[in-house]
Amino acid sequence: MLVRFVIIQRMSTSAPLRLCLVRHGETDWNAARRLQGHLDIPLNPTGHTQARQLIAGLAAHDFAGCLCSDLTRTRQTVAPLLARQPTLTVEYTPALRERHYGCFQGLTPDQARSQHPQDFALLRSGPADWRPQDGGESFVDHQHRVMDCLDALAARAAGQTWLVVTHGGVLDIIYRHVYNLPSSHPRDFLIPNAALNWLRRDADGWQIELWADTRHLQGAALDEI
Repeated sequence: MLVRFVIIQRMSTSAPLRLCLVRHGETDWNAARRLQGHLDIPLNPTGHTQARQLIAGLAAHDFAGCLCSDLTRTRQTVAPLLARQPTLTVEYTPALRERHYGCFQGLTPDQARSQHPQDFALLRSGPADWRPQDGGESFVDHQHRVMDCLDALAARAAGQTWLVVTHGGVLDIIYRHVYNLPSSHPRDFLIPNAALNWLRRDADGWQIELWADTRHLQGAALDEI
């Protein structure tokens, strides 16, 4: 279990916003290590089980609302919780989608390296403003999209606790933003499917309270892409 705190910026209100960030449950493409991006891939049986296990992990928390990516795998992840808590209001938004990987979407890392060797090297360690072919987003594009969404929520929900159901790349963006890690820094932190990640926004800015909590998951695999 990882607990770290950091101060990065100031805001005018002292009432904290707390977010429970959840990556969607597993998909077949997660298991095959395929880049999903904006492609609308559903959960596999393991992912549906993880979605049901979230109910226990979140049972002790009272959320003012839920912000959720509009893709199928995130909708399916939050669905069992909504069935148990029908009064929970959910807002579905494309702002919390995975990064658009352009020409790499649907490929495994080995396929991407083989078919687009130069571009794949840039995806892994190129400039933060580099965009993949075929409509892909840069790291900076994705970062702005995600953090603008969270900042807008913080502006209207100070003092509340919200659930956010999203994607691995979004959680990667948030972690790097909090700890000021560049896009070229290797991912040396875990982002398991359906884990709980707690984020706080108060007068001292964004802080991570708890990361990659999988205690509610039975037989959870921690090394997820």
